[in-house]
Amino acid sequence: MTASLVDTPSVGAQSAASPPTPKKALDAYRRVRSQSEALCEPLETEDYVIQTADFASPAKWHLSHVSWFFETFLLEPYVDGYQAFDPLFTYLFNSYYQGVGSPFPRPERGALSRPTVKQVYAYRAHVDRAMAELLENPPSQHSADIQCRLALGLNHEQQHQELLLMDLKYNLSRNPVLPAYRNGELERCPEAKPLNWIDYDAGVVSVGFSGAASDGTLFDGFCFDNEGPRHRVFLEPYRLADRLVTNSEYQAFIADGGYDRHELWLSDGWEACRRQAWRAPLYWFERDGEPMEYTLDGPHTLDPHAPVCHVSFYEADAYARWAGARLATEFEWEHAAAGLEPTGHFVDSGRLHPFAAKDAGEPANAPRQCFGDLWEWTSSDYGPYPGFRPDEGAIGEYNGKFMCNQRVLRGGCCVTPAGHTRLTYRNFFYPDQRWAFNGIRLAAGSS
Repeated sequence: MTASLVDTPSVGAQSAASPPTPKKALDAYRRVRSQSEALCEPLETEDYVIQTADFASPAKWHLSHVSWFFETFLLEPYVDGYQAFDPLFTYLFNSYYQGVGSPFPRPERGALSRPTVKQVYAYRAHVDRAMAELLENPPSQHSADIQCRLALGLNHEQQHQELLLMDLKYNLSRNPVLPAYRNGELERCPEAKPLNWIDYDAGVVSVGFSGAASDGTLFDGFCFDNEGPRHRVFLEPYRLADRLVTNSEYQAFIADGGYDRHELWLSDGWEACRRQAWRAPLYWFERDGEPMEYTLDGPHTLDPHAPVCHVSFYEADAYARWAGARLATEFEWEHAAAGLEPTGHFVDSGRLHPFAAKDAGEPANAPRQCFGDLWEWTSSDYGPYPGFRPDEGAIGEYNGKFMCNQRVLRGGCCVTPAGHTRLTYRNFFYPDQRWAFNGIRLAAGSS
């Protein structure tokens, strides 16, 4: 996703936010980079390498690719005489940027036993040393570009921190031993309160990033380019559930033949359900007749009151139809969540699994769990806002070329870094994808 700062149409434009001091910029860089490596501390060397599906990259690749990003878009353009750690890495760790060379095939990332994990960490250290020199003494003529690309690069690495955990969970789950990423106990959720509905009136509302960000961090005024331009939409009267759908509620859908009733499914969804033999959310299984769920802490008894997760858009849509409801549009979600603090169960909480909605601490008559816990499927196609234009060059490939055949999700999840998401953040996945921490919030027409 291409970076955008307050009132800046392109990466190279001047930010309206106050530029960070060199110390502040370097501190933010080091903080994000160290978080990536901290997430890998529980891993054995063999865990870094495995890739069990085309969509699930090895941990080693994530650590390398984010370093490639800083090397390609900051060090090589702005450091005279910069010496790459290994010129071949330009090919190995390019994800999809055609403007800077041919990317190594994504399905084959797990075939790379070399470079070794030790070499990958040496690569990161090499990039970090060069980045420290750049940020401590940035060339004044390029200060705006460097500021904007640094913010983009750090947000990009935070995205890969989330992906790293999602991919690790999938890769480890393919092992019949069901090894844990870490060995911890999951706190059981309290009994879920009955689902309530919140009504919203019809009207014209403004959506998209407004530039109203002032949290005192390096990311003041930052957004990805797909979050704008800000524009107006008309909403009909609607209702939104005050919490996410729980495991027990989804079990009722399964018990009522939800995976066998074609009338509940979109045509493409029914084909995906049949082709992939879906019978429950990803990571659900039975052991001695007891419902279980694989988590990053290993297998655990399914918690009936926890939010249901790892469902595709098609499953979320089918459940909503079964419940006599629908999924919200992304603009209905954004309007309902406006004014709420973007706080919740993020990766920093240490709980790498969704938790039940809080019963207190939210504004009265406001939806709960809008941020953290689970990315929420919406019914909206992922496409450009009116007036959207991607930046020129390779860095403009970050986002715009993916605006086809995907659905928008909102809110962040339990493996999203705290402070990374915001009201206007637009995540996107293909409708059949289930390995991400995705959940369901119901919507309906007004009562």
